[in-house]
Amino acid sequence: MSAKGSELKRVRQSRKANARNKFYKSKMNTSIKKFLSLDKKDANLEFPKVIKLIDQISSKGIIHKNKANNKKSKLSVHLNQLK
Repeated sequence: MSAKGSELKRVRQSRKANARNKFYKSKMNTSIKKFLSLDKKDANLEFPKVIKLIDQISSKGIIHKNKANNKKSKLSVHLNQLK
């Protein structure tokens, strides 16, 4: 049996959603890596931006809210340990 219209539409939609999710996850991971490489002064300025980005991605449903909270917690622990 060949693929019919609704099945093809689901494939198109899932590819589109997958590309969107991949973009946001990559953006998040890049900003986190950048944050982890900063010194104390710059990290204090960048911290709210990274947290805001994680919250936005979580609200879109790309990552689970618990995973977002876990990431934010790890970043705040890192920030507090910087000298």
